[in-house]
Amino acid sequence: MDLQQKVKEVFPDLSTGQKKVAKYLLVQSHTFAVTSAQKLGEEIGVSETTIIRFCYSLGLSGFAELQKLIRNQLIYENSSLQEYHTSKLEAANQPNFMAQVMGQDIRSIEKTIQQLSDDDFSKAVDKLAEAENILIVGHRLSYSAAHWLTFTLRLVREEVDLYRPDTDDLFLQLSKMTENSVFLAISFHRYVKETVKITEMAKRAGAIVIGLTDSELAPIAEFTDILLPISTPRTSTIDTAPVLFSVLNSLVAGVSIKDEQRFKERKAMYDAFNQDDYFF
Repeated sequence: MDLQQKVKEVFPDLSTGQKKVAKYLLVQSHTFAVTSAQKLGEEIGVSETTIIRFCYSLGLSGFAELQKLIRNQLIYENSSLQEYHTSKLEAANQPNFMAQVMGQDIRSIEKTIQQLSDDDFSKAVDKLAEAENILIVGHRLSYSAAHWLTFTLRLVREEVDLYRPDTDDLFLQLSKMTENSVFLAISFHRYVKETVKITEMAKRAGAIVIGLTDSELAPIAEFTDILLPISTPRTSTIDTAPVLFSVLNSLVAGVSIKDEQRFKERKAMYDAFNQDDYFF
């Protein structure tokens, strides 16, 4: 059993308490492997009975079987980098390696199209278009996506900032967040704690929070107003990048047509610059 995938499948039908257990499991699987059900219940804030019922929802006989399953998966679990390499070895054994790799990306994008809520996507576009200011955050692999989104959104609207942890004063940037602001967080497994903490702070500041992540169970999910989960097979997070950038491009495209007059004004401003000394 792919435990992570199974939890995602049953999650919508779980009780509120069981959902808390599910979220804790995906983030703290090592703790589940070595802690009693009673102690886990105390840490999560649910009863031991809730944990047992969660096990039943997965089709397991009880907590002991869940622990055994977790321990086995921890022992034999490949790193995401190993999973990435393995999937590319499979592609290498078939004709036209480039077409095979790009085909994997296409299939992931098609799956996301089917699973991503059009209503949530439209709400995200509306908020990004209407916001007085936008702050975008991402770390590690997500930083490159956050940087690209910031640069591209700035082409179609004003007041878009990227949090750069090496140079920026986080508290100064968060102090600009109001109920008319949008905070957009990009966070994928393995989830960086700083991203989660900043997202929580932005939520407390009153901003509209949009999250792009790989699961409704991701740690930032509980702090978001609009969640755009990008569902991909359990492979390396490297393989999520083509899907993520496609979704980001769709968001920018949506913002550009949401307020066409502002886009025309923005374009005219860029066209007014004498670019002969900068570009060939």
